[in-house]
Amino acid sequence: MPRLYIVLFFVITNFCASAQELSGIVRSSLGEPLVEAYIYNPKGSIHSHTDANGYFIINGFKAGDTLQVSYLGFEKFKMEVVPEDFNNELSIVLKDQPFNLDQIFINNSLKQAYQVANIDLKVNPVNSSQEILRKVPGLFIGQHAGGGKAEQIFLRGFDIDHGTDIALSVDGIPVNMVSHAHGQGYSDLHFIIPETIDAINFGKGPYYSESGNFTTAGYVKFKTKDRLETSKVGYERGSYNFSRLYTALDLMNDSENQDAYIASEYIQSDGPFESPQNFKRFNIMGKYFAKIGAKDRLTVLASSFTSGWDASRQIPQRLVDAGTITRFGAVDDTEGGQTSRTNVAINHTKVIDDKTFVTSSAYYSNYKFQLFSNFTFFLEDSIAGDQIMQQEFRNIYGFESVLHKSFNLGIFDVEAKIGTGMRYDDVDDNELSFTTNRKKIREQLAFGNVDETNIHGFANFELHKGNWTINPGLRVDNFSFNYVDNTQETYERNTASKTFLSPKLNIIYNPNSKIQLFAKSGIGFHSNDSRVAVKGDLATLPAAYGLDLGTVYKPTNKLLLNAALWYLQLEQEFVYEGDAAIVEPSGRTRRLGVEFGARYQLMDNLFFDTDFSYSKARSLDDAEGENFIPLAPDLTAAGGLAYMSNSNFSTAIRYRWIKDRPANEDNSIVATGYFIVDANISYRINNVTLGVSVENLLDTEWNEAQFATESRLRDEISSVEELHFTPGTPLFLKAKIAYEF
Repeated sequence: MPRLYIVLFFVITNFCASAQELSGIVRSSLGEPLVEAYIYNPKGSIHSHTDANGYFIINGFKAGDTLQVSYLGFEKFKMEVVPEDFNNELSIVLKDQPFNLDQIFINNSLKQAYQVANIDLKVNPVNSSQEILRKVPGLFIGQHAGGGKAEQIFLRGFDIDHGTDIALSVDGIPVNMVSHAHGQGYSDLHFIIPETIDAINFGKGPYYSESGNFTTAGYVKFKTKDRLETSKVGYERGSYNFSRLYTALDLMNDSENQDAYIASEYIQSDGPFESPQNFKRFNIMGKYFAKIGAKDRLTVLASSFTSGWDASRQIPQRLVDAGTITRFGAVDDTEGGQTSRTNVAINHTKVIDDKTFVTSSAYYSNYKFQLFSNFTFFLEDSIAGDQIMQQEFRNIYGFESVLHKSFNLGIFDVEAKIGTGMRYDDVDDNELSFTTNRKKIREQLAFGNVDETNIHGFANFELHKGNWTINPGLRVDNFSFNYVDNTQETYERNTASKTFLSPKLNIIYNPNSKIQLFAKSGIGFHSNDSRVAVKGDLATLPAAYGLDLGTVYKPTNKLLLNAALWYLQLEQEFVYEGDAAIVEPSGRTRRLGVEFGARYQLMDNLFFDTDFSYSKARSLDDAEGENFIPLAPDLTAAGGLAYMSNSNFSTAIRYRWIKDRPANEDNSIVATGYFIVDANISYRINNVTLGVSVENLLDTEWNEAQFATESRLRDEISSVEELHFTPGTPLFLKAKIAYEF
């Protein structure tokens, strides 16, 4: 019996020794914390990942084991664990290394799926603001107003217009504009300078407790760089009088604990249209980063942009068919607009202990917008025409604070996030008016002030046990809608309020570093405009019910696959039509689909990627055959090949394809699909990079934006409803030169 006790003692002692805990932080050579770095023991299934501060805690190691760290774009790190490591916080610095799919490991993180966007960002860097959103697999965009208006967005069977059903943010600053003069959720991302983008975080569906308003099709969060590797100045020159000058200057070159940079961009272009667009945009951005003490972090961002343009908008197909105008002609070339936005954002991280930290952010935006459009020509006014002006002046204030806590709860290791925040929009002179020649106001259709407040709170828990992660979450949003209609003779403030609870439950199974299986479910809501909510005759925040089943799979070291089946049903779907000051309800809707993506490293320097998406979008309250959702994409695909040599030479060719789709409810008018090929090539000589890019390499004739519109021309007796379109850019050649120092 004593021998048995001795054996048990040594077994228990050995078990305790093997279950010791390691903790530390993983940084880049610039000192930046690396988020979602993969921490593991190559001899077993034990693994973990770094949090938002680059910190990790991992159990199950003993002296003599090997700790390995892998992260996209960095050399794999290895170290032998010694007894002292269990008592000290490890500081691990990863060395830069050319991108390689060997650096990707599949783990139990909810953020695994969005790694594909950052893979694409490494292989095909963004070189224009239009390309930023295309990094999200399955997302398509279209421009139809001279380059200065926000892009039209398509994702998961949604015509999202300019942002109604997708939440966009940059460094915690919301991009979507609530109760906007042009339309709910209007999202102008043109204040982002492409060279400053560091990472893209996206999620599809209403499954994420940290994202609320506008998150029906999903969310996209952009993070800008805290530090620059080098300073850079560049110039681009292209077809149609296009030119771009940009700078990115490091202001504190050798400082370890703080850094600052300033970036700027100026663009001008006339576009391919017969009436020049006279497009001009100027961006400037500055960012300051500081370490406070040993672990705390502070960033301060300030940016401003202004843009102005003339536009040749949608033209009716009948005029082109008759040869009256060309595809690049215009019916009303007095359209156009101007806009500006200034942002200030402060982000702070306070580390309390190895398992607890608090992230806080605050932001302010000042925004101005004026847009002149003419969709119907002479339908409403046969003499003066139908030109409209939409404008507004807005201030946005907001903050959010989130507690991050790791702890053990019985059989589960838990990562918890509990947060609260507020956003307040103060909108003055939100206006829709008939105008003539961009000057004379003939009639005010809508004119008023909007005050909208969204207070939110959420709790998100990731419960890890072995190969399983269970992620319950709950979000609560309270909205206060206020609208003063200044077209009325007497002052009257119209108000409404609504509180919405959004439960979420996601489950992940991760048996090894090759595969992740997931089931995501959640309830969200369809965003609403204050001018609609205060009327009270429609559901204020209609529910959205979603479900995803899918996998991220790495069958070989050089191949990464992802796939998902998804379903989304909306209790009611409606859009405040800013072009007419009316509400267009469509009742209940249902969307379902399948997505597939692949990233394959064919050779050390050659990469292939493709994404395929199918969706079926239908209204549930209309008869079969009359229940199509206009412009909802059903089949899309995008991908390409990229080559990056070790001698500073790179080239890529990319395609995007969208199938014909219904432009109206009964599919009697069809929006035509397109297949577009782009290519680029660049070569670096010492500190100088030379490059050439070609958009629409095959010079395809395509329609970038399309609508089923009823219009009447000056000489027509009656109106006609047919396809109106903005032509896509023909072959566009651009050369660039950049110097780094």
